Amino acid sequence: MEIRSILFPTDFSEGSSQALQYAADIARRYGAKLYLLYVVHEIVEAGGWYVPHPSMDNIYKDLVRDAQKELDEYGLEELKGLNGIERRVLRGVPHEVIVKFASDNRIDLIIIGTHGRKGIDRILFGSTAAYVVRHAPCPVLTVRLPKY
Repeated sequence: MEIRSILFPTDFSEGSSQALQYAADIARRYGAKLYLLYVVHEIVEAGGWYVPHPSMDNIYKDLVRDAQKELDEYGLEELKGLNGIERRVLRGVPHEVIVKFASDNRIDLIIIGTHGRKGIDRILFGSTAAYVVRHAPCPVLTVRLPKY
């Protein structure tokens, strides 16, 4: 088995931070390129709502700028000494963008944290990790928060 590229999608949550440790360790062990990806959720696209585009474009521009800044500073300690890191911020429906990015970039492994949402949260937000597991073009390692 050869792992040359790893995709680590993050939402900056505690679950993602837990998964980052796995992504960094596996990237080191295999000498793999690590892609850190944050997806700015396009609510208009997901919900089919009509919102005037000039106002939404400005909002998304700010969201992308802020997300890129946070992603540039994300995981600096965990990723210290690791070469071949690429940080990307994209727009869209997160699970769709993650699967497409993995396919377009011939990713060998996706490492993603899970939230363990239940009830109404799961109905409203679904499970990005579950969708990615079902549709990804490569193996997916899901990482749960430990139960204490």
